[in-house]
Amino acid sequence: MSVDEPLSGVSAKRPRLPLVLIPCDNRMLGGHPFYVLGRKYADAVHDAAGCRPLLLPSGPATDLADYVELADGVLLTGSPANVHPTHFGQTVRNPELPLDQERDRVTLPLVRLSVQRGLPLFAICRGLQEINVALGGSLLQAVHEEPGRFDHRAVPDAEPDEQYGPSHPIDIVEGGELDQILAVRELQVNSLHGQAIDRLAPGLRVEARALDGTVEAVHISAHPGFALAVQWHPEWKVMENPASQRLFRAFGDACREAQARRLGGQTQGNLSRAA
Repeated sequence: MSVDEPLSGVSAKRPRLPLVLIPCDNRMLGGHPFYVLGRKYADAVHDAAGCRPLLLPSGPATDLADYVELADGVLLTGSPANVHPTHFGQTVRNPELPLDQERDRVTLPLVRLSVQRGLPLFAICRGLQEINVALGGSLLQAVHEEPGRFDHRAVPDAEPDEQYGPSHPIDIVEGGELDQILAVRELQVNSLHGQAIDRLAPGLRVEARALDGTVEAVHISAHPGFALAVQWHPEWKVMENPASQRLFRAFGDACREAQARRLGGQTQGNLSRAA
């Protein structure tokens, strides 16, 4: 079969799904540097949002502007690594915790560029923290050491189903973006983070809090469209969780609208070459 021939059973007429940029982590595996992305994030973008994941290398040579030109949305994922505290005027509190400065160099400007261009933006866990830092806020490096705060970290060495199981409720702000999407005022969420928002960045609106006051969701007020960040992990077994499905579906709908604007009203037939 020629590479130019369509695969058997695949229609050449199907419309192109929106492309969602997902920045990768940087990790050393077997002595070699790798770009790494948890499969659950890419699968959630495809299965629940109805979009195509486009992995974004997060290294020093990444040409961010070229990738953004292709994108209809951006997903910022969680990660074992934290945002480097120099980005919010602090020193490293615990040198044993992983950092990923190469990802910082890509994701922080990507947040600002997404707001500038009105790209749909959905952020999870570290992604919420990146948005806060990119827009001028700061983080608590150890939430569990703050007076009156809970320990929001996962149970060490537990099985994934236990780590990602429901951990605590959150209170959702009435009339906010999250309230409109989920149509509930309280939600049970999982919890796998040691850091959290401290000083809220200008232009961010709190959408939900945990019972100890920890910010669990924010919306970027200056963004003209979908710009939501959550501290929990809705990508985990997303197709088994109705609330998580609604979040990703709302993100996917925003990406489809962005794609239609970007393509300037081209017909579906004109999209077949990109399918």
